[in-house]
Amino acid sequence: MTFADLGLSEDLLKAVSEAGYTEPTDIQREAIPPILMMKDIIGIAQTGTGKTASFVLPMIDIMASGRRRALMPRSLILAPTRELAAQVAENFEKYGKNHDLKLALLIGGVQMGDQVKALNDGVDVLIATPGRLMDLFERGKILLNGCELLVIDEADRMLDMGFIPDIEFICSKLPEARQTMLFSATMPPPIEKLAKKFLNNPKRIEVSRAATTNKDITAFKVPVKARQKRDTLRWLLENDHVETAIIFSNRKTTVRELNKSLQSYGFRSGEIHGDMDQSNRLKELERFKQGEINILVASDVAARGLDVKGVSHVFNFDTPWHPDDYVHRIGRTGRAGAKGRAFTLVAEEDAEAIANVEKLTGAEVPVFGKKDVRVDLVDTAAEPKPAREDKPERAAKPKRSPKPDTDAEAAAEEKPKRARKKRDDDEAPREKPARKARAKGEGRQQRGDDGGSVPAGEWNGPRPGFLDISAT
Repeated sequence: MTFADLGLSEDLLKAVSEAGYTEPTDIQREAIPPILMMKDIIGIAQTGTGKTASFVLPMIDIMASGRRRALMPRSLILAPTRELAAQVAENFEKYGKNHDLKLALLIGGVQMGDQVKALNDGVDVLIATPGRLMDLFERGKILLNGCELLVIDEADRMLDMGFIPDIEFICSKLPEARQTMLFSATMPPPIEKLAKKFLNNPKRIEVSRAATTNKDITAFKVPVKARQKRDTLRWLLENDHVETAIIFSNRKTTVRELNKSLQSYGFRSGEIHGDMDQSNRLKELERFKQGEINILVASDVAARGLDVKGVSHVFNFDTPWHPDDYVHRIGRTGRAGAKGRAFTLVAEEDAEAIANVEKLTGAEVPVFGKKDVRVDLVDTAAEPKPAREDKPERAAKPKRSPKPDTDAEAAAEEKPKRARKKRDDDEAPREKPARKARAKGEGRQQRGDDGGSVPAGEWNGPRPGFLDISAT
């Protein structure tokens, strides 16, 4: 099936084709025809499967006819975060370029002046976060009694953020004769109750079980000591063929500290969290999209609806407190049929949280092991490097230890004395070693975040806090 089979207009099909899309996703194929028939919709699909386009495309054709009036938007889309609202607006601009539609974006963190001016000129599509919409409504700057169509996007996130009372108030101000659509990757009972209250005989479209993860995403959990999380994260960033990655943390302070730590180790990273003003948040997102940085450290403001092509990895530095957020976080990779990988660092205090995630998704997250590393490694023991004639003593120096997916027996035979010393260090308190001259050619050492030395580019058996993958 192609987009042409869904009943969309020629102008819209041209814009879709120019955007590089030919075949609709499951949620688009199931949702677009009934939306064009003006039916109420409950759409449930995995994140990253095209939910946004499933309502943006038919809305463009529906809104193509009609007259704009000052202060009275013809349609309303509610989104939980500024980033998601801005992304929906980008979709309208991309697909609606052949239509005479005006839209307004009402989000916090920016001046109201331009937003009020746009409302005064009249808009066909109003995209808003509940907080800013309520503010302008209470100031008398907007009227909702002319709204013909309502979309509530990421409804379960609205619940988590405490927006449900605001949404109920907004819905009470809308005309009863309207079309309403509700989309989300998960559908908890309070959202079901909201849907029954404000939707009229809705068509339920569930192309995947609620709270399931994308089959294109390979997910792992990595048992680790809390004080070794940063070391583990850096090792994965350096050794798993990471192209672009989003690293999620539960706290804004951790986001800031982790970004500074990564930058100090030479990573091209940036950050985004709720304490940043909107202009800086958008600037960081644009840098990430343009490739100026390839690692984005983020709080959950980036977990919903953020669509950046080519994100190869997602890392949960902290296991999310709300299990629903796990589905949305890892959904930032593996989008539009691409393959992605997701890692969740699980310390002792994360045990309950990861158990809740596995209970919600109905599947155990596999433990990351030696065989799972995505890196092309050379078995240095198989082909020894010949010594230079002018410096024969180099041939006698020990070689660096094999990397994670080299032969296990070769790893066990190399430097047995050093391995015994490492175990002693693990059992006894660490003491600052005396400074001594480093022989030329020996492996360099980097200082770990916990004060211990971390061999750069090595994984010679289990390290403190790292997953012991020697037996997997």
